[in-house]
Amino acid sequence: MQDDRDIELAALEAVGGVHGDMGHPQLGEGRADRRRLVAKALEEVGLDPESQDRYPHEFSGGQRQRISIARAIVLEPSFVVLDEPTSALDMSVQAQIVDLLRDLQARRGLAYMFISHDLRVVRALSDQLVVMREGQVVEHGLAQEIFARPQHPYTRALMAAAFDIEAIETEYVAT
Repeated sequence: MQDDRDIELAALEAVGGVHGDMGHPQLGEGRADRRRLVAKALEEVGLDPESQDRYPHEFSGGQRQRISIARAIVLEPSFVVLDEPTSALDMSVQAQIVDLLRDLQARRGLAYMFISHDLRVVRALSDQLVVMREGQVVEHGLAQEIFARPQHPYTRALMAAAFDIEAIETEYVAT
């Protein structure tokens, strides 16, 4: 788990250095191996492998998100937690990131835990869905079924608010 100081330090380090200098066993045996694996991960997310020598502030928001994804996949996980991966991106970049995540999932056999308030993106990526309110699960099941027929009043209110359906004023969402 990173704390704020780790994040601040990462901003001062070139993209390839975040995992490249960690000596992680999955990142090869030496610096050359690590650079090759980082380059491969960057290329896999649609970035120039040479960009590993650049700093985070030199990238756009969408490119930074791709770097975050590359940092995760370079370790070859089978499960990735994605916490609001498209929240600060415009719609066209969101669509690109969703397409990238789908592609990586299909090619690498990845499972995701996708945490988001953006139900449009959730609908695009999710097979299973858990709806929580105040830390409690209020509904769970197949995403397609929940989006088609939400059962809990909170889930219905969320769907109405997210998809411009006429929202009914309830204790969950005030219109």
